[in-house]
Amino acid sequence: MLLERIYDHDLAQASYFVGCQAKGEAVVVDARRDIGEYLNLAQQHGMQIVAVTETHIHADYLSGTRELAAATDAQIYVSGEGGADWQYGFAASRLFDGDAIRIGNITIQARHTPGHTPEHLSFLITDGAFSGHPGYLLSGDFVFAGDLGRPDLLDEAAGGVDTRFAGARQIYASLRHMFLTLPDYVQVYPGHGAGSACGKALGALPATTVGYERMNAWWAPYLREDDEQGFVDQLLNGQPDAHAYFARMKRQNKEGPAVLGVLPPLTQLTNDSIARSLEAGEAVFVDSRSHTDVHDGTVAGALNIPGPEKAATYGAWVYDPETDEQPLVLLAPDQMTAQHMRDHLLRVGIDRFAGYTSDLRGLPLAMPETIAPAEIETSDIKLLLDVRNKTEHADGHIPGSQQLSAGRVLWHLDQLPADGTIATYCQSGVRNSVAASALRRKGYHVLEVAGSYAGWAEWNDSQQQHRA
Repeated sequence: MLLERIYDHDLAQASYFVGCQAKGEAVVVDARRDIGEYLNLAQQHGMQIVAVTETHIHADYLSGTRELAAATDAQIYVSGEGGADWQYGFAASRLFDGDAIRIGNITIQARHTPGHTPEHLSFLITDGAFSGHPGYLLSGDFVFAGDLGRPDLLDEAAGGVDTRFAGARQIYASLRHMFLTLPDYVQVYPGHGAGSACGKALGALPATTVGYERMNAWWAPYLREDDEQGFVDQLLNGQPDAHAYFARMKRQNKEGPAVLGVLPPLTQLTNDSIARSLEAGEAVFVDSRSHTDVHDGTVAGALNIPGPEKAATYGAWVYDPETDEQPLVLLAPDQMTAQHMRDHLLRVGIDRFAGYTSDLRGLPLAMPETIAPAEIETSDIKLLLDVRNKTEHADGHIPGSQQLSAGRVLWHLDQLPADGTIATYCQSGVRNSVAASALRRKGYHVLEVAGSYAGWAEWNDSQQQHRA
């Protein structure tokens, strides 16, 4: 048996390639939308991808299940669990608890593990050529290394009302009646790692075991002591902000993401043509450089989406393809980098691209405005905005600031003043630059706090020492 983990460090998301060498067939679980890596793996190992499936209707990225199936003529399998409200809207074979996909001697059995979402499946894998018992669990967003999937996303991102409590109890039941019934040696491969917003304390390890989690996970004592309410309270406490784009991902993944097929190479545009498109409002410029470079001057009205390695994360915060119709012009040193950035953006459903340019010569430039920490108290600021997560804000913030995380700002403009100056900050300046660029594009007058919270804290400490 071949079991390969394909990991996206941008979204901290894992997909899996399960192959039978004897039969030359493979199944892909939780594919992302840029499918080249799966096709390359199949070619490398002389296998045909015959089935694609996923653990649940994802919220943090746009599924590549349909894309990969269209490219390989593979059969699609999705969950049939969860009730009428959680059925997929595209043609696929339905999997229910106990159903299995078989390739050669390999059995991939679906186990219904609701809680993160009502339809959630985990996949128990048995390598029949080696053992008659399952040895691996693809746990999706059910069990992570050191943590569990959050049950509050349906409330936070999908319009649910107090579904988190039932979801937390379902996770408790899924642990008791499925996960903890497995032998300790079963290896667990989760759908996310550290940095994902699908949990609050995910470990960075690529895998764990049932026995290790049974012994060491924060939730294990609650199961041993049969303390369901304590478990629910602890699971729901301190969950990070859910990014607003999650709602769009849920809808699109349920209905079925558009199949793109083979994409043409990105074209390098002349800066004269880009300038004309920007002046006519027919394109959006994406400055992919670091926030420090951007502060030395960028295209007026540009979005700062540092890339390509975190382009999906930041791009989904500041560009909504459901309301933004203008195609993107990417700043990239070469075509390969531009297309790498496009691949990342495709993962969150951003599909419209005009082309790329490798420099800013001849384009209309502007200098993002900043404000020194020492000037905050005496300046005419209408709102001091903390774009970090609510947990970061609770741990310490600039006095008088209002918290609204960078991944939610554009969807909650009603919480911002209609006029006047907004001063923004994050921890070190990266998220702040991303959010500020989006607000400027919407017409807000924004000053970025120099050095962000770290800069303010250093200045504040020096002031206190001086007074002492």
